[in-house]
Amino acid sequence: QLQLVESGGGSVLPGGSLRLSCVASGISPERYDISWIRQAPGEERERVSCLSSSGGSRFFADAVKGRFAISRDVAKNTVYLQMDSLQPAYPAISSCAAGFFGCPRPRPPFDSAYWGRGTQVTVSS
Repeated sequence: QLQLVESGGGSVLPGGSLRLSCVASGISPERYDISWIRQAPGEERERVSCLSSSGGSRFFADAVKGRFAISRDVAKNTVYLQMDSLQPAYPAISSCAAGFFGCPRPRPPFDSAYWGRGTQVTVSS
């Protein structure tokens, strides 16, 4: 049993920054790999980043590599996604997901066990 709550979304100009937070509560949240997933209307879900439960492995989509960073505050049961140099995009929902899906390389089970409701991110002029 795990609950995830995202925050930190908003509207920014191109080139701006946002920091998303994913707060986990429940049973042993530290056991799970965490992913950040982006989905815009009419588009498929896109894995933006992930962090392994150990904190030793990370993944970033090519499109955001070098501009995003992911980190975990174990004491706060929180995973952050720092997003810098944001590029124009249609408004999208960024969600965090927890599971044993593997990071950076997916492994069975591929589906995340738990999802947050998401936070909207808009980058436009």
